[in-house]
Amino acid sequence: MKRFVEKRIVHVDMDAFFAAVEIRDNPDLAGKPLIIGALPSERGVVSTCSYEARKYGVRSAMSIKEAYRLCPHGIYMHPSGGKYGKASRQVKKIWADYSDLCEYVSIDEGFIDVTGSAHLFGGPSAIGHEIKRRTMEIIGLTCSVGVGYSKMSAKLASEENKPDGFFEILSPADLRNLIIDRHVRIIYGVGAKTAAQLQKIGITKVRQIYENPQGVVALLGNHGKYIIDLAEGIDDRQVEAYTEAKSIGTEQTFQQDTTDFDYLKDVLRLTAGKLSFDVRLQGLYSSTITLKVTYANMQSITRSKSGKPTNNATEIYKVAAALLDKIEKKPIRLIGITLNNLTTNPNVQVSLFDSDKDHNYDKLNDAMLELQLKHGRGIVKTVSELGAEKRVREE
Repeated sequence: MKRFVEKRIVHVDMDAFFAAVEIRDNPDLAGKPLIIGALPSERGVVSTCSYEARKYGVRSAMSIKEAYRLCPHGIYMHPSGGKYGKASRQVKKIWADYSDLCEYVSIDEGFIDVTGSAHLFGGPSAIGHEIKRRTMEIIGLTCSVGVGYSKMSAKLASEENKPDGFFEILSPADLRNLIIDRHVRIIYGVGAKTAAQLQKIGITKVRQIYENPQGVVALLGNHGKYIIDLAEGIDDRQVEAYTEAKSIGTEQTFQQDTTDFDYLKDVLRLTAGKLSFDVRLQGLYSSTITLKVTYANMQSITRSKSGKPTNNATEIYKVAAALLDKIEKKPIRLIGITLNNLTTNPNVQVSLFDSDKDHNYDKLNDAMLELQLKHGRGIVKTVSELGAEKRVREE
């Protein structure tokens, strides 16, 4: 007879990650309301903010205009992507020391299944405290750690004592006791829309789910059954080991809507260069290139082209520009490129346009990557990119 092994999952959430990296690198920012994202004079949203800014009601994904209304005396900064990526890689390297089962939810958050490895490190609690200690010593950042018997319990535990917190929820009974008098949105899968539906039948607190499970099922069907299970502490979701991303993309929101398609192509050229560097750095190729456009009326469209895998900036740009030529010519507020269907197998690198002359870019690609890794991506550019950058800056 097999003996049941109780799961132990660690959830790590970096504290105000982007803001914390900036404060680490510039201690003068400590203790001040710091908002990372767009500037108050621009269109955009808050990426993240310090805890001092959150006291004024500023939150991630909030319109930057609303953030400025709430906190006009805050310090506003654009993100510094390279620094955050480096810190994220360092964080995840620490996590990987404790288990092969690491699921990265985002750049600064993830689950670690330590069920099979905890005994090697003194137990799950010891692993959690060790991750906190090493994250501060090696990277100079704090994180909040939760230990649980499931993904939901570990996630809730990490949120319990933020920032720089540690908490454990080791049984369904512990979880129920913790959340019974809290709002239903504390349950994974209950967003604003579901909460509004539950409110129609008088359910706003978790306790009321326990009291009226039939009503929840009648209202929400199978999703209601799932919510009841989670409220009871039943969560069978597995930690899924990290796999390579299937897509990578970037987009730009303009401060003023534009119908200048030459300018848009310059933006696409610079975007293609950035994405090309990102995928080449990871040894990846894309077989589907997608153009995204949002018009001034907020209507978004996407157009895609598939072919043989490529990671060549010129090819990515040509495809995106050709797709742009085919869309309706009206004011645009956002444009972006996504590289889909990523693979490590180039399958004999050929152009998406099947043109032999594009093979000549391969050696240039390799040489460019070496120089960019040595001197920085922004230092080494093609003539086309330099021209596009100049024109964009003038605009």
